Amino acid sequence: MKKTLIILSILLGSHSLMAQVQFIQSGRIEFEKRVNQHAPMLDEEENIWTAEMLKQIPKFVSDIFELKFTTDKSVYKLAKENPNNKYMWGTKPVDTDVSIQDFNKGIAISQKEVFENTYLIKDSSRTWEWKIAEETREIAGFECRKAVTKICDSVYVVAFYTDQIPVSAGPESFGGLPGMILGLAVPRLNTTWFATKLELVTPTANELNVKQKGKQIGRTQLTTELSKALKDWGKQGARKMWVAQL
Repeated sequence: MKKTLIILSILLGSHSLMAQVQFIQSGRIEFEKRVNQHAPMLDEEENIWTAEMLKQIPKFVSDIFELKFTTDKSVYKLAKENPNNKYMWGTKPVDTDVSIQDFNKGIAISQKEVFENTYLIKDSSRTWEWKIAEETREIAGFECRKAVTKICDSVYVVAFYTDQIPVSAGPESFGGLPGMILGLAVPRLNTTWFATKLELVTPTANELNVKQKGKQIGRTQLTTELSKALKDWGKQGARKMWVAQL
């Protein structure tokens, strides 16, 4: 009888523990994208113009982006631009930019405005070479684990993901981890993305099928085209290239 009670107690305890672990498979996540506008200017040679600009332009600007997702698809785009921001050239968000990941078809489609051109970058889902670390931190109430990868061969990207949301997606076109990315940082772009809110709603079919337009191009073709256009732009050109690869 004692043995039966012990087994029953273990089973009930196990059931209680599983009930506490909730795996979220659809929803809407708000991200605060924060950019340090002064950092790129401090890398340039100091002059009167630079000093004056640093006085006039705020060091940080932030805007709210949203990621709507299910286990089949995710859509990332601007949700709300901060009306009080004073942007430097190149930091203002583009409200028509949108990144879609179709997990069933294994494709990623991003509409991006680069200079005065609108590109529709359609290709297979990106393969990220993540290195998962032991470090963890809490973001928006979720315990997240650190992972690191690179873009453009040398630009490091730091992510924090949670396996409580078993959808391999995140801000921009990032994904490829065993859970949702809730925190992201690209130090050389002086930019971070951190989740601030999760809404447990299921996006509608219309919300997940956003209309896109632009010059259709693959990622490799885009890199080649931009490399030619930006070859004489120095550090500013490199930053433009990195942003296009997000």
